[in-house]
Amino acid sequence: MSDLRGDVKHALHMFVKNPGFTIAVIAALALGIGADTAIFSVVNTVLLKPLSYPEPDRIVQLLCTGPGGEGACGSATKLHLWQEQTSVFQDVAGYDGGGGMNLTGGIPEQVHGAHVTEQYFRVFGAPFALGRGFTKDEDRPNGGNVVVLSNGLWKRRFGSDPGIVGRSISIANLPYTIVGVTGPDFDTDPPADLWVPYQFDPNTRDQAHYFVAAGRMKPGVTVAQVQAQLKLAAVEFNRRYPGANDRGGFDAQLLKDSVVSDVRSSLLVLVGAVSFVLLIACANVANLLMVRAAGRKREFAIRAAMGAGRWRIIRQLLTESVLLALMGGLLGLVVGVAGVHALLAVSPGDIPRIGENGVAVGLDWRVALFTFGISILTGILFGLMPAISASKPDLNSSMKESSKGSGGSLRTGKVRSILVVFEIFAALVLLVGASLLIRTFLALRSVDPGFNSHNVLTMEMALNGPQFQKTAGVAQLVRVVRERLDSTPGVLTAAATNSMPLVGGFGLPFTIVGRANNGQPDGAGWMAVSPGFFDSFKIPIVRGRDFTDNDTAGAQGVAIINQAMAKQFWKNGENPVGQQIVIGHGVGPEFEEPARLIVGVVGDVRDGGLNRNPDPKMIVPLAQMTDGLTELNAKVAPISWVLRTRLEPHQMTNVVTETIRKASGGIPVARVRSMDEVVVRSTARQDFNMLLLSIFGGSALILAAIGIYGLMAYSVQQRTQEIGIRMAMGADAGRITRMVVWQGMRLTLAGVIIGLGASFALTRLIASWLYGVKQWDPAVFVSVPLVLSAIALAAVWLPAQRASKLNPMEALRTE
Repeated sequence: MSDLRGDVKHALHMFVKNPGFTIAVIAALALGIGADTAIFSVVNTVLLKPLSYPEPDRIVQLLCTGPGGEGACGSATKLHLWQEQTSVFQDVAGYDGGGGMNLTGGIPEQVHGAHVTEQYFRVFGAPFALGRGFTKDEDRPNGGNVVVLSNGLWKRRFGSDPGIVGRSISIANLPYTIVGVTGPDFDTDPPADLWVPYQFDPNTRDQAHYFVAAGRMKPGVTVAQVQAQLKLAAVEFNRRYPGANDRGGFDAQLLKDSVVSDVRSSLLVLVGAVSFVLLIACANVANLLMVRAAGRKREFAIRAAMGAGRWRIIRQLLTESVLLALMGGLLGLVVGVAGVHALLAVSPGDIPRIGENGVAVGLDWRVALFTFGISILTGILFGLMPAISASKPDLNSSMKESSKGSGGSLRTGKVRSILVVFEIFAALVLLVGASLLIRTFLALRSVDPGFNSHNVLTMEMALNGPQFQKTAGVAQLVRVVRERLDSTPGVLTAAATNSMPLVGGFGLPFTIVGRANNGQPDGAGWMAVSPGFFDSFKIPIVRGRDFTDNDTAGAQGVAIINQAMAKQFWKNGENPVGQQIVIGHGVGPEFEEPARLIVGVVGDVRDGGLNRNPDPKMIVPLAQMTDGLTELNAKVAPISWVLRTRLEPHQMTNVVTETIRKASGGIPVARVRSMDEVVVRSTARQDFNMLLLSIFGGSALILAAIGIYGLMAYSVQQRTQEIGIRMAMGADAGRITRMVVWQGMRLTLAGVIIGLGASFALTRLIASWLYGVKQWDPAVFVSVPLVLSAIALAAVWLPAQRASKLNPMEALRTE
């Protein structure tokens, strides 16, 4: 123990004695370890931390499978069947994502309100600060208006009133009795402020999918057992409801895996990328330590002559390297945690479980342990090779060398060269990846989404009052609000819709009247809009006409389709305008309606994302929705108001929201955003990946340039006498420059060749991130090596110029 204390004391003395070296090493390590810590803190929050519910490994999400893949598919009929599988499930619940609900008592406010079934709170193990969850009777039709409040809403709006259970609050001007308040530790994703029961009819045959379902497995039951039981349940479902789940089955997946499934691979790729940055930093530090060890040969020779064994010297040098790594790790921990919060505040990346702007990402024991562990590993990694090399001193030659002129052996020189080749190779791989994502970023920005997003303001309004359970009430509201908005200075056009571009939507089956289709309907996207929607977004009418105020419930049912649907289902230029389609038949009674006349074809809109081709889409007037569908839609999602303005959209926010509030009788609006913000949000994941890889690539480029510059500068110093002899024998400055440049560029060329081969193999890992560019894009694979080589040339040129300006006589006298 005393020997270790002595090693630490000696190491600290050496650090103080050489502050420039110490600062350079700690800075390089802080950059590499900080970047690793930043990414690991996100991985820790998203992938490693268990869900906040009790026994989260017993919670599974229930899925539907089919020829097109699998996904969440909650319908009332499926939920009832899943709840019958009591051999594997303790509880099964349905719930939605928490749409808007209007608190109308006191100051009106739109909050996140979720519809759930009575088993929801048991599935997720919700603790209650006050009261209870829902009963079976409360979750049946006519079960009464009851509500459970979140702990946050209870504190914020109701002042933590301990006697609130049993009292009524006003939701959409209806009294709801509060039956419970959840505990402070009950966090849901997505978050909800309150919950109300679905109250499904147990005898319903409704097949509409508008919620998700999760089950809590019985103790000792495995996911495989649940999956086997669900296969039997799918057979029973198809027997009960022929054709409702054609060629489909049921499946289950751990809830945590379901939540993070679409981001897991991306985060793991980023972990690999940031590891390259750390390895480059380690290579740089290893080179610095080798240079420093070469300068301490005389010291080591003296210690060896005085009886110090090889292990003693290795231990001293490893102690120094580990101490440096711990210092760099401590600084890197601060830099990483602060950096990731700054990054997520700028580009949250639409990553699940991290909270608003990454608030859930932070320092915990896993992050601290990871940083400590990687610091120790890094210290050993970059310190071992220099320590082994320095522990074999040639006593005779080392004692004869002055500390100033001590050089490195041929073997250590090769090792330093190999490390520089690795730095070039790793930097090129990261730069290729970053360049491909930058090309993707630019390609997405140049995509025509099918609408004009500039000067468009959007906002949401929850319509969950009794007056909006019928289509006539919604149509009247939309008409009155549009009239007020159209007369508002600065507003050019205004419209309402139940589905905004780029933020998801609905799908329904349809049949074309007069066509035989073997009894199987086709499917397409579906949305409802008011007149003025296409004008607000400047979506062109390609054929036929737009909706008008005359397209009301009493008029002929009409529909507009997009070009993608026209091309797919009316081939060879056939005109769909004037033909009829039946939408939603067989899904449920809420969807049953007469055939609709196609009156127009509009340009395609990339509703599914800028990186996806437009899908077939059917659009109907809001005023012609069935009453059942209007009631269902009010439970599932709010309506959105869309306005095209003369001014920058947010300058109109106060005027517009006040106009809507007055026109609607005091109904609040929420999520006020410009459409430009919606477009940017739609590519948040790609932008986040691009930003991170660009940061990693830039860091790697800087570190690689420093590495090759340091190697060549040291090489020139070591070859001073050789260069003096060459110049004395007639070599001119140009020849000396070319000699040094070639030495450095030879290493660069080797790194570039290896890096290109690795890049061709590794870019397949990010192929799913790319859009508008091939993973083996020639422009990237030519330009990146050229840029990297040019920067390496600049780094080599400085030592080469210094070598060419040496005085031969002074060089020859150098020891």
